[in-house]
Amino acid sequence: MVFQPPAAVIVLAAGAGTRMRSAAQPKVLHGFAGRSMLGHVLAATDSLAAVATVVVVGHRRDEVTAHLAAIAPAAVPVVQDEQRGTGHAVRLALEAVPADATGTVLVVPGDAPLLTDAALAALVGEHQAAGAAATLLTSVLADPTGYGRVLRGADGRVTRVVEHKDAGPDELAVSEVATSVYAFEPAALRDAVGRLSTDNAQGEEYLPDVIGILTGDRRHVAAIVAPADETAGVNDRVQLAAAHAAYNRRLLEAHMRAGVTVVDPATTWVDADVVLEPDVTIWPTVDLRGRTVVAGGAEIGPHTSLTDTGVGPGAVVNRTVAIGASIGAEVTVGPFAYLRPGTVLHEGAHVGTYVEVKNSEVGVGSKVPHLSYVGDATIGDHSNIGAATVFVNYDGVAKHRSIVGDHVKIGSDTMIVAPREIGDGAYTAAGSVITQDVPAGAMAVARAKQRNVAGWVERRRAGTPAADAARAAIDADTDGTSNTGPTTSHDVRTED
Repeated sequence: MVFQPPAAVIVLAAGAGTRMRSAAQPKVLHGFAGRSMLGHVLAATDSLAAVATVVVVGHRRDEVTAHLAAIAPAAVPVVQDEQRGTGHAVRLALEAVPADATGTVLVVPGDAPLLTDAALAALVGEHQAAGAAATLLTSVLADPTGYGRVLRGADGRVTRVVEHKDAGPDELAVSEVATSVYAFEPAALRDAVGRLSTDNAQGEEYLPDVIGILTGDRRHVAAIVAPADETAGVNDRVQLAAAHAAYNRRLLEAHMRAGVTVVDPATTWVDADVVLEPDVTIWPTVDLRGRTVVAGGAEIGPHTSLTDTGVGPGAVVNRTVAIGASIGAEVTVGPFAYLRPGTVLHEGAHVGTYVEVKNSEVGVGSKVPHLSYVGDATIGDHSNIGAATVFVNYDGVAKHRSIVGDHVKIGSDTMIVAPREIGDGAYTAAGSVITQDVPAGAMAVARAKQRNVAGWVERRRAGTPAADAARAAIDADTDGTSNTGPTTSHDVRTED
């Protein structure tokens, strides 16, 4: 039988989720791996290509609706003013589905972020092949406490679903549970939800009671069993963390089978939209977030966090934090580097230890090896930025940009007071404060001439260990002069 896309997907996302103990956001907006729980559910249903997607909202509806508009603008929100149960929610949602719709209506909870598109496609396919009025997605649990039990007759057919609070001892012994995921024939669903009762422990209209209504009408109800790690719901933060761990294992296994080396999966965390090409190596304690893309042959980590960052082929990024950066092919970064938004490192560039780069370009083969701040700058190709260089980009009101040309040597401890332009092939002397543009090929020297004040320590710090050491050195010198070598005011000392 050819798979037919569902007529509608109904997502139940109206509940308060009090067990999350959250004042910050509604339950379904909690999430992991770069998506809310609602986002994970919608990602799983998206591949089914349903004619319509309806999301029932209630608790903190404005926040949920705004989030829905951002991640799935085609989805239709339906408001459940009073949370009177899942059956009531579905009844409201059906008002947004054309009365003459044919095909399958898929109902899923908004707090089941581990659902897979494969499991949902299998459910819909089984439902259509069986010609059933309803088909349940079920799981078998070692500890089914809290879940509705799936009851079957002697012939193995589903007869009804009983909620945990309404179940008797024999029913509580059943380990097969309903996962709150259903496929329905539309007309049968509309009729059954209109006949739901509130005669139960919660005084609500239970959607699972639809199964008993349909079997009472001698309609065929089918079921398909899915692994528990694909159907688990999330009701509190303990379950949220467990779901995240399960999802992360699933993602990493998929990446590894596709050719990525993950040295320590237990300490590697990857968001859903991260792209890792074959032959990437991920070292321990790595966190890849957002829409990070890592090209083949690159090595990431250890102890590295990348968010919305692109990494080119063969690059090595070690003990680094990067946000919104572009790291080119064969670039080396770290250890202990910080790349802020707008950083672009071109092919073969190097950013080293304790270097921070913000809104700047570092050209092909250029180096910023250590202890420097590069903010709002453009550095050309094959230039070297000496240790402790600072691009002084902020005047207290506005940020200003500086430009460094190709094959430039910036001496150690240079302050470049923006906006400045340093021409191709130019040098700056170590310790300079550059407040004027430097022409191509020039040496810029911007520092006071050194002056040694002889005997200062013995006069001003008499009795200190330093004064004693100075006197001993002077006495040991056969000609009675200090042991100070010559200095030059034009040393570059770029510290590569």
